This record gives sequence, structure tokens and C-alpha cells, in this order.
Amino acid sequence: MQTLEGSGYDAVALTRHESAGAIRWSPSERRIERDRLNGFDAVVHLAGESIAEGRWTREKKRRIRESRVDGTRFLSEVLSELDEPPRVFVQASAVGYYGDRGLELVREDSAPGTGFLASVCQEWEAASEPLQETRTRCVQLRLGMVLSLDGGALPRMMTPIQWWVGGRLGSGAQIVSWIELSDLLAAVHHCLATSSLRGPVNCVAPETVTQAELVSKLGELMGRPTFLPAPEFALKLALGEMASEVLLASTRVEPARLLKTGFEFRYPSLDGALEALFEAEGLIAPREERLTPADERDETRS
Repeated sequence: MQTLEGSGYDAVALTRHESAGAIRWSPSERRIERDRLNGFDAVVHLAGESIAEGRWTREKKRRIRESRVDGTRFLSEVLSELDEPPRVFVQASAVGYYGDRGLELVREDSAPGTGFLASVCQEWEAASEPLQETRTRCVQLRLGMVLSLDGGALPRMMTPIQWWVGGRLGSGAQIVSWIELSDLLAAVHHCLATSSLRGPVNCVAPETVTQAELVSKLGELMGRPTFLPAPEFALKLALGEMASEVLLASTRVEPARLLKTGFEFRYPSLDGALEALFEAEGLIAPREERLTPADERDETRS
């Protein structure tokens, strides 16, 4: 919300909890303060149960699906019935749409993959159909791994490294498509402001890396070795289907539509993104203090 407000929007939260000025809703009970929804220029809907916490039991998979599909469909139905529906609706999706694709490069027009996450993402994107049939421009953000030290995957990856037991997951050759948090927020604003964007938009950085490269860079910044791999069989034994579809899956995604519409990434490379995050938290010195005289001469020549 702070990012949108800083860009000139008057932002109002849609929440299940009591909060001053917010609009209350309960998607599971299909309740919402309908009378307060008219006249909004845009709606950004990013809600969804975490996919990366523990085994996918039958109950967990139900919550993952319903929090995404049912909530999005309910909100879309309500907004489509308003006298003044929003001009644009931006909803979250995920690169899980493409499934495990190995080294294949996928773009927004690539076919969907197979598996639980791929099927959920397809239903998730289709859930906004009630709004897609109105004048509202609908955008589905296919999110990669979001890099932030405030939550998500990155702190979980850093914990074993901090305790000297970090390493690649499985072979480490699986491709990770990622985006730094501030670039994600800028991409949301770009989608709100760019009238030519509708439908799926890959929200990932231009540079993909292997999982082993990501872990190695974290170890370098943390001053820890990363030589203790987690074997594939052990991950599958401990985490089952979640390990196969999240930790071991390989998805090489290109942000074709963002690049085509002139979006400029602040952090197009992993090194720059991670170093900026660590610098902001005071975990490493600023870059200029880390440069050696030889580095400075090389930068001057370049």
C-alpha cells in the first residue's frame, strides 16, 4: 500500500480483520462490504495460502486451492456486478502455471504444465472470468520467487546456511525464476498504468539462475560454506509432493511482456539484488567499501 500511495494512489486495504479504514471481507463465507466497493479505479488482489510450509496434506491442498480460486472468483463476481466496476484488476498467479519444464524457456504464450500447482494456477487465472467479461482490464501476474528478507523463501533458505549446514537442494541444477521485492512492487504499478497490458504477465527478473547458484551466492554473502546438499530422495521423503513441485522443479521464465512494454528492472541480476537486500539490512558493507583498488580500476576501465 505504501508503494501505491507513494505513486499518487489513495489505497484502501481489503482485509478479513478489523482495521481502521479498511474494507472487510470473508471469502470463505462470501461476505464483503459491497456498498464500499463502487468507484475504485483499480483493485490489486494478491491473497493466497502459503505453498512452501510443510507437506501438502489433503487439507493443505484444499486451503491452497480455495484461498486462490474461490476468493478470486467471489471478488470478481462482486466487482463485475457494481455500477462502477474498477478500470483494472491485477491478480496474483505464479510461474507454477508452467510446471516443471527443465531448461525450456517459457513465455506468457507457452502452454501450461502439469501437476497440482499448474492446475491451481490455471483455475486461479480463470477465476477472474466474471470481470474479464466486463470493461475491466484484467492482468494475471505470474510471480516467481520473491526475494525479500522480511519473509518468503529467502529467510528459510538462509537458516541452514547460517548454521553451517546449507547446500543445494537435490542436484541444484533446477532453474529458479525470481524477482526482487521492490521490482515486484514496481511491476504492479507498471501493470496498473500500462493500458496495453492484459492477461498473463510473467513477473520475474530477466536473469534466471540455478538453485545451486542461488545458494552459493547466499553463502558468499553470509560468509558460510554451502557444501552440504539435501538429497532429492530425502526431500521427497520429508516433504512429498511439495518438494517435487516447489523445491525441485525447474522453470526458466522470460518476462517478455514486461520488457516489451518498457519496464526497467532495478535489479535484473541476482548478484545485484541480493547484495542490495543485504546492504539494506546492514548485513554487509556498502558496495563502495567492499571494492578493492583492483576492482575500482576495472570498473573505471569498463
